Amino acid sequence: MKLIVNGEEKNYTVPLSVLALVEKHGLKKEGVAVELNKKIIKKVDYEKTPLRDGDKVEIVHFVGGG
Repeated sequence: MKLIVNGEEKNYTVPLSVLALVEKHGLKKEGVAVELNKKIIKKVDYEKTPLRDGDKVEIVHFVGGG
């Protein structure tokens, strides 16, 4: 399955949900926002939202500091 993740083409051998993709990138759902094909996905829907070949995903993660 080919996805465009943050502007880069990536290949995955197994089906993924939004949550699985976030975790595969070493992130936690609490600290990210995800856009799938130009639509914001609610955190409660990450696990039940499947990704399909050709999807465009933007993952924005928040960094705290001061």
